[in-house]
Amino acid sequence: MKIKKGDNVIVISGKDKGKKSKVLRGFPELGKVLIEKVNLKKVHKRPRKQGEKGQVVEVAAPVDVCKIMLFCSRCSKPTRAGYKIEGDKKVRVCKKCREEI
Repeated sequence: MKIKKGDNVIVISGKDKGKKSKVLRGFPELGKVLIEKVNLKKVHKRPRKQGEKGQVVEVAAPVDVCKIMLFCSRCSKPTRAGYKIEGDKKVRVCKKCREEI
């Protein structure tokens, strides 16, 4: 999986198509990522203390990796990730402008 925590991504399909946001967490074994303010689901919370009311909370749910693309800040376009070896480091690069992501 070429998408990591902290990456800026854009949603390319689904109900949140076109939204740009940051990756909060990755689930490589499932092929999913958790993205900030994308794929929000409503969860009904029970009251924990006596006299407290229950509430409905919006929580982000994981999104398939196939529905998102990396967003290159240099060329301002969604892009695929490539790799370049600099010395002993492997660095991800934008496939369109060849700049480091």
